[in-house]
Amino acid sequence: MQVLQVQLEIRPDPTEVGRARRWARSRLAGLGIAADEPLAETLILLVSELVTNAVVHTGHAAVLRLSLPGAADGVAEVAEAPTAATVRVEVADSSSRAPVPRCAGGDATGGRGLALVDCLADRWGWSPEGAGKSIWCELDRCSQPGQSAAMAYGSGLSAYEGLAFEAV
Repeated sequence: MQVLQVQLEIRPDPTEVGRARRWARSRLAGLGIAADEPLAETLILLVSELVTNAVVHTGHAAVLRLSLPGAADGVAEVAEAPTAATVRVEVADSSSRAPVPRCAGGDATGGRGLALVDCLADRWGWSPEGAGKSIWCELDRCSQPGQSAAMAYGSGLSAYEGLAFEAV
């Protein structure tokens, strides 16, 4: 199976997060993944969190990359898929600081992004890239929400057991 690899340059501006979500939605739609499918909704949330982290914590430009399975022949760059039905979201930025999940207090306005990534993605991690780093996460198309595989980093919901997440 082939994989379509696409990328979007992100300016260091919080309005870029919305643009990144719209761009990712359009790429998913091009592969026949409807916006209301659980996979699409989860991927868009993951894109939003990773791009927000890059924009907020580095103040520099970043690059959003998507690796999407099932690409049609003759479309952009293609490579062999590590896992045929895996969708990968990756954000490369210029900061060499490792991402650190935090336990945000009830009144905190931030600090929950990596906890969400850890809970929603089948796998996630980071690696040095040039003078900066790349943070990535993967979702297996056949996964059901709440049934994560073993994590490359972290341990999913169990790492946050006993913590309260409040939706306001």
